[in-house]
Amino acid sequence: MSPNGITLSRIFFESSLPLLREHIPDVMNRSAAGLVGEGSECLGLDDDISRDHDWGPAFCLWIPDDVFRSELDRIERAMAALPPTFQGYPTRMAKDRRRGRTGPIPLRAFYRRFLGMDHVPSGWREWLAIPEYHLCSCTNGAVFLDEGGEFSEIRKTLLNYYPEDVRRKKIAARCMIMAQAGQYNLPRCLQRGNTIAAMLAAARFAEAALSIAFLLSRRYMPFYKWAGRMAETLPVLGRETTSTLKILARTPWDSRGHGTEAAQAIEELCSLVAGELRAQGLCDVQDNWLWEAGPLVQMGVKDPELRARNVMED
Repeated sequence: MSPNGITLSRIFFESSLPLLREHIPDVMNRSAAGLVGEGSECLGLDDDISRDHDWGPAFCLWIPDDVFRSELDRIERAMAALPPTFQGYPTRMAKDRRRGRTGPIPLRAFYRRFLGMDHVPSGWREWLAIPEYHLCSCTNGAVFLDEGGEFSEIRKTLLNYYPEDVRRKKIAARCMIMAQAGQYNLPRCLQRGNTIAAMLAAARFAEAALSIAFLLSRRYMPFYKWAGRMAETLPVLGRETTSTLKILARTPWDSRGHGTEAAQAIEELCSLVAGELRAQGLCDVQDNWLWEAGPLVQMGVKDPELRARNVMED
C-alpha cells in the first residue's frame, strides 16, 4: 500500500533537506517547510482517485517575503536541482507543476491568499469576513520544519480558533437553519410531494449540521467536498452527524410519504445538539427545537453590535 500524500511529502522533504541546506542555507535558516493548503492530501484524505491531478511528492517552502524577492533566482536553482521523480512518483517541484500549491511561496502572501489580509484577524468583523474553508486550508496538513518561526506563530494563533463571540454567533445561526430547513420545512415539503424543495431543505440542513459539529468541536470545516469525511473524526457529534446525513442521502424524495426515517433521524440529532449546547454552557434549552436555542445562544455574545445581528446570519 502506497503512503498518503503527507507521509510521502515528508519523506521527500527529508531527503531533499541536505541539498537545500547546501544550496540556500541562509534561506532555509529563516523559512518553514511542510504541506498545507488546498487538496485532499493536505487533509489526509487522498486516495487512488486523487492521483489523477495535482498529486505527488512535493512540499511548500514558506519564505519571508523580503527573502523571497531578493533570493528568488538562487531559490529556483535549488528547486531545479531536486529530482523529477521520487519513489516512482513524479514530483511537483518544477515551476509548471506547482500550480501555486507547492514549492517556494512568500510566507505572508500564503496567508494573505486565504485570509484576505496581511495580518491575523482581530475583531469579529475580520473573522467573519474569512470563509471558514479558507481558515481550514491555511491550518491543515503538517509543518515539517520551521527555522524562522514566523509561519508557525501565525498558524498557532489561527489554530486557537474563533473568538468565543464569533463561535457563539455562528452556532446560533446554525441552530436556526437546522430548525427551519430540517425540523420544519423538510417534513412539510415531503408531505406535499415537493421534491425539489425537499432536496434543497435536506441540503441546507446537512450543511448546517456539519458546520455545527465542527463549531462545537472547535475545528474549521473544510470545503464541502471533504466536510462529511472530516466530520467522522470530530470529537463532538462527528459520527452522530455523519450517520444522520447518510440516512438523508439515501432517502428517496420522488413520492409522497417518504422521509419518516429521515425526519426521525433529524430530530434525534437535534436532540443531541441541544444536549451539547447545554453541556458547553451555550444555552439552557430543554427540548430539541433548535429554533428556540438559536436566540438563547446569541444572547451570550458579549459584543453588543454582534449580538444585535440577525440571528439567522453569521
